[in-house]
Amino acid sequence: MEQGSAHDGARPAYAAGALPRTPAGARVPEQARGAAAARLPEQARGEHTHGEPPVPPPVRRHSVRGQILDALRTALVDGELEPGRVYSAPALGARFGVSATPVREAMQRLAVEGAVEVVPNRGFRVSERGPRELAELAQVRALIEVPVMLDLARTVPAHRWSALRPLADATVAAAAVGDLAAYAESDRAFHRAVLALSGNGQLVAVAEELHRRAQWPPVSGPATRRADLLADAAEHTALLDALVARDLAVVQALVAEHVTGAGH
Repeated sequence: MEQGSAHDGARPAYAAGALPRTPAGARVPEQARGAAAARLPEQARGEHTHGEPPVPPPVRRHSVRGQILDALRTALVDGELEPGRVYSAPALGARFGVSATPVREAMQRLAVEGAVEVVPNRGFRVSERGPRELAELAQVRALIEVPVMLDLARTVPAHRWSALRPLADATVAAAAVGDLAAYAESDRAFHRAVLALSGNGQLVAVAEELHRRAQWPPVSGPATRRADLLADAAEHTALLDALVARDLAVVQALVAEHVTGAGH
């Protein structure tokens, strides 16, 4: 079993929901008051509370797990969690100020996505992507995204593409400051929005899963990362221009190059 002490993080208390108020001077029918009071717990009706504040509802575990999942994904993309290294849930829990349970649940999700591998009785090993695996992921992404975007280029009106400019601009902004985690998120958001115009939710989900797998661990070093990100971001803008112009040849070339060259 994994060793180490876990520290439960401070969880925010959720305020009890306030009942709607009637306008000043308005009278509530007696039957309505009685029916409403019957549905309330004793504490909310003021019974047997002895002046104590109402007990807040418990924090839902999946909200904590979701926050830890986001934090772990950022750490993976930023390279803070090193490829090939094994991390235990208790140790990561102590790092994030939570118990081992939400960390373990988040890591299980990352294992399904292929970002980490389960190491029995030890924890989770961050996956290492070799050149062949990255090439295979790029090939599958190209098989999905190239024909879909060509079809969209033929059918989607120009104003729909113009609405995606802010998403392309977000990738440029993240690239300009070398923020790899922000770039990874904005990059997926852009591709997700483009593919969503197909109306095929299953296709969008599969494409994003492949995209996420191809993003970690990062394959470029800090010295060249910003230049690579800026070049990658510029392709988003160029792709939108080609889609607006319905230039199919340029769309095909840009998508193929963008997908196969991502991360390099």
